Amino acid sequence: MREKMSTLIKNGTLVTEKDSYPADILVEGERIARIGEKLNDENAEVVDASGMLILPGGVDVHVHLDLPMFGTVSSDDHYTGMKAAAFGGTTTVIDFIPQELTPLAENIEKWQKKAEPKAAVDYGFHMNITRLDEQVKREIPGLVKEGITSIKVFTAYNGRLRLQDGEIFEVMRIARDNGILTMLHAENGDVIDILVSEALKAKHLTPEWHARTRPAWGAVESVLRGAALAAQAGCPLYIVHMNAAGEVDQLEYAREHGLPIMGETCPQYLVFTDEKLKQPDGAKWICSPPVRTEVDNIRLWEGLQNGIIQTVATDHCPFFFDGTKPILYEGREVTIPGKELGKGDFTKIPNGLPGVGDRLPIFWTEGVEKRRITPNQFVAFTATQPAKSFGLFPQKGCLKEGSDADILIWDPQKKISYGVDVAQHRTDYNLYEGWKLTGFPKRIYLRGTKIVDSGNWTGRPGMGKFIKRLPFSGAF
Repeated sequence: MREKMSTLIKNGTLVTEKDSYPADILVEGERIARIGEKLNDENAEVVDASGMLILPGGVDVHVHLDLPMFGTVSSDDHYTGMKAAAFGGTTTVIDFIPQELTPLAENIEKWQKKAEPKAAVDYGFHMNITRLDEQVKREIPGLVKEGITSIKVFTAYNGRLRLQDGEIFEVMRIARDNGILTMLHAENGDVIDILVSEALKAKHLTPEWHARTRPAWGAVESVLRGAALAAQAGCPLYIVHMNAAGEVDQLEYAREHGLPIMGETCPQYLVFTDEKLKQPDGAKWICSPPVRTEVDNIRLWEGLQNGIIQTVATDHCPFFFDGTKPILYEGREVTIPGKELGKGDFTKIPNGLPGVGDRLPIFWTEGVEKRRITPNQFVAFTATQPAKSFGLFPQKGCLKEGSDADILIWDPQKKISYGVDVAQHRTDYNLYEGWKLTGFPKRIYLRGTKIVDSGNWTGRPGMGKFIKRLPFSGAF
């Protein structure tokens, strides 16, 4: 029997960034063809979504896949990480390309060769700019033709990733003139280097010293400094992985003064504190910037509730907790060196956490179920606003006629005990092990193709498409 090319999702409640209403969705091929009440199509497969919410597929604009670090590599590649994303309801991710080669185009080609045959959901790229010379300045405008319309700069990682303020200013002006959004990792690299050196000298080597050597004030002043540079360059700016209360204050100040500056936070910064690093398994929570305090958690939630922060992403960059022991992944044993590399020295612990599959389930329970945000805000933070900010809208991030049929059938009453077995990341732990969640995706479609059905994987490597993104449009 010939497989039907249309799908009709009936009797669900559509949730957008602004409204919630009962409607049916007719999918033809890869796009949403019609939205309305009491739709019928005798040639379509009918899916009954009674009692379910219909959401746009999640858009995670901050992931790191197959990333080399500290003599190992992040444990999720462009298949395993994207598969985990799908299980959690995310159907589009944006990865970062390191600036390792000259010219920039060679870095793009290298990353595409890694991603294209493995991609399990749709994806895009940001370009890191970590070395600046006249050739790089000439090459940055050409990123737009490649569909890469965002670049990332750092005020930390001296001698490796950091640009000086004047260089960041130059990059910002080039970005401004070419419709490219500048992203900023905001920490103070000079202060970090001094504090790390002092900690090592004093034999302070346990995981909590990772947080103590990266103080929140360094992030706070770096956000203000980045905003000031952007104001002088006349360019838009996006602050990644906001983690401190003072960062929210600085972002609010900048936005109140009319600056086109946006902010992103991540679930780990909303629910965890640096007390986790003091536990025997504290290395699991090592990420940069570090998780902070309960006061910071509260202010970040306020930043979301009050529209100061626009996006919830993940900074997904997982490593095994104990990479000396294999795990089973799709029936095969996998062993990848991980956080045990830093046993006895926090500076050698690979920085990063699993999270791309956790984002929507955790954020729904902590946000919607606990009445911190509405379902509409949930959609805005996890899909629509990220898509608008990064040149994906209206192809992605929304439920509109003509948009890609990236659709979640979400069960708001589903109760699960969450953890490593549910999350599907290719690693040996989950930060939310044993958490009781309410609300979980039942069925996930990528461009009209069902890829997850009640916990069963029906996707495959290579089905994800590279999305050439539009130039920055000024959506704040």
